Amino acid sequence: MPIFRRPDGDLVRGEAAVRRIMPYLMRGRNESAVYHDTLYRIGSARDWLRAYNRSHPQRATMFHLLAYACLVALEARPRLNRFISGGRTYQRRQVSVSFVAKKEMTDEGAGATVKLVRPQAETFPAFSARMARLIDEARETERAVDREVGLVMALPGPLVRLLVALVRALDRVNLLPWFMMKNDPMYSSLFLANLGSMGVSDVYHHLYEYGTVSIFGAMSAPRRAALVSDGELAVEDTLSVRWTFDERIDDAFSCASSLAMVRDILESPELHLGPATGEPSWRPLAAP
Repeated sequence: MPIFRRPDGDLVRGEAAVRRIMPYLMRGRNESAVYHDTLYRIGSARDWLRAYNRSHPQRATMFHLLAYACLVALEARPRLNRFISGGRTYQRRQVSVSFVAKKEMTDEGAGATVKLVRPQAETFPAFSARMARLIDEARETERAVDREVGLVMALPGPLVRLLVALVRALDRVNLLPWFMMKNDPMYSSLFLANLGSMGVSDVYHHLYEYGTVSIFGAMSAPRRAALVSDGELAVEDTLSVRWTFDERIDDAFSCASSLAMVRDILESPELHLGPATGEPSWRPLAAP
């Protein structure tokens, strides 16, 4: 039993012994990583987004739709919204996504890491508009987190290592203050990377040992691919997302069910989000 409570999650109790021992057998996230490649049919999603963008002032992208689908699935499947810290499993109190927004599409262009927390039952238009606003702010202004990192990196290397080690030690014993986690992108439900927009596709990404991110999704560029449907071969618009999971947080069956929810939204957005030309609503998904 931990002595102190965490500000970002609640201790999971009643798990089977075989799951409780996993963080002791596999101490790091990358030692516990499971990789999965998912290919989505996105013809309907592209049509839906085109209609949506014609009738809404704030433009939405496939990345917005993927992020929203992931957060809805995590809300419906809370077992996947967990993390390991100090050898124990915790249930998050928020559903959030982190991602990098490139300030300039050049080799020298810096990237700003953004964390977005989704309020329960937030609609897609509200989510997409807030996501676009945060990306613009990250690209155009210097945020507090950027200034803080700049100050830390002005210190000598040995002192930086000492500070990072101290933060990790406080985190392991649940003494890291909430203000240090609240806006830190590494304390998030998942990390998404739109690598396809930078000309890099078909990549598996590692998990971060710092922080609590337990899922990483690397999105490739959309492409045309030959697929078999109802016994017929057809060329369709597809999107590949390569996932990295910390297997200590949940079992394979539950992960597969959660990914099925993401597929349902991406491949049939009108069914789950409503007509694109109206005010798409949030519809709770029934857990399989």
